[in-house]
Amino acid sequence: MRPLLTIFAFLFAVSTLFAQQKVHYTAEDQAVFDKYVAYIKPYEAKPMETVLEKTAGFFLGTPYVAHTLEVTPSEELVVNLRELDCTTFVENVIALSLAAKTDDLSFCRFTDELRNIRYRNGEINGYQSRLHYASDWVFENEKRGLVKNISLSLGGIKETRKIDFMSAHPEAYRQLKSDTEMREKIVAMENSLNSRDGFYYLPKNKIAAQAKNIPHMAMIAFVTSIKGLDATHVAFAYRKKNGELSFIHASSLAGKVVIDKKSLSNYCASQKNNTGVMVMEIED
Repeated sequence: MRPLLTIFAFLFAVSTLFAQQKVHYTAEDQAVFDKYVAYIKPYEAKPMETVLEKTAGFFLGTPYVAHTLEVTPSEELVVNLRELDCTTFVENVIALSLAAKTDDLSFCRFTDELRNIRYRNGEINGYQSRLHYASDWVFENEKRGLVKNISLSLGGIKETRKIDFMSAHPEAYRQLKSDTEMREKIVAMENSLNSRDGFYYLPKNKIAAQAKNIPHMAMIAFVTSIKGLDATHVAFAYRKKNGELSFIHASSLAGKVVIDKKSLSNYCASQKNNTGVMVMEIED
């Protein structure tokens, strides 16, 4: 019986792997990817900062659309290069840039990078395995060497507030409205997140003084005072030709990907609930 059980275990593992590798995308997404491959070719040998900048610039004008990942009945790797929200913009730019810096800029390599970025340990194991909270996303991707939170070195402070917005507001999430079991899994995820020693961020009253030290194309997470939430928005720091530090992002206000007209400091100062930013260098 043991050999038979071994075979069944192997087949189960293989079927699980294939399930994890299932990718939801359209012919239009493939066409955008093919266009990107031709566009980025002259820059592939450039430093990561340049590749990130050019990749982000490739998406300028792309429409902002929320909830683009909530299109399949079960959790799958959803690729949408035609419409972006702030998180999918950042994830797609990083995943494409990582793929471009290899000798295998294929759609499969891109989706592998995207899966590794978006899910805990790079594995799709239900809705709870997606990295929903920005601080959790940073923690997991810093652990695997993709990003480095440099907020402390910029004069940042620690935030240790309880993070539980999702479990406290299940009605705001399609997957949590009527699924008690999934809510319990989200609570377990939040408990794990809250068992850590918080996260560092740069207070908004220090951004102007530290602007010159924030790297061009560093990932930015906008920390919030909203109860139970760590951050409300993500983007890339963007140094304009005149030296002013702004940011490039998928903007719900503009309805598309833009380089913001405001400086990073002025934008944060204008946002009532914003308390500052997490600053992450993207590792090459």
